[in-house]
Amino acid sequence: MGTLEKRKVVDFLHHHLEEFGDSKEAITKAIDYSLGETSVVGGFVLVGSVDEKMAGAVVVNRTGMGEYIPENILVYIAVDSSMRGQGIGKQLMKKAIDLAKGNVALHVEPNNPARFLYEKIGFTNKYLEYRLVKH
Repeated sequence: MGTLEKRKVVDFLHHHLEEFGDSKEAITKAIDYSLGETSVVGGFVLVGSVDEKMAGAVVVNRTGMGEYIPENILVYIAVDSSMRGQGIGKQLMKKAIDLAKGNVALHVEPNNPARFLYEKIGFTNKYLEYRLVKH
């Protein structure tokens, strides 16, 4: 993925993840990790298009921690807000699951409507996640 294409995906995710997203810097780090630019573990980035317009994007990082933590974490998925409800997110999710070697985890906030899609696809909520943010 070239610099210009990466910037387009970062801008797309930053815009379309809306209140559930992260800073452009964090998104860039996740993509760099997925592409193996910061580690040997890597992952992958999927981009879906409709009529040559970016319709959705997915970023998956490999964790390298099989057996005790899922081998993959779906870091970001977003669909263009003008194209939601057309099954694009579901198609991207299914393709990401097919490409991922091993189990897949994702984090979703309780008020994110996308969580219903994740449940339909087969994701379950086995754990609560707690984070300690050091200041």
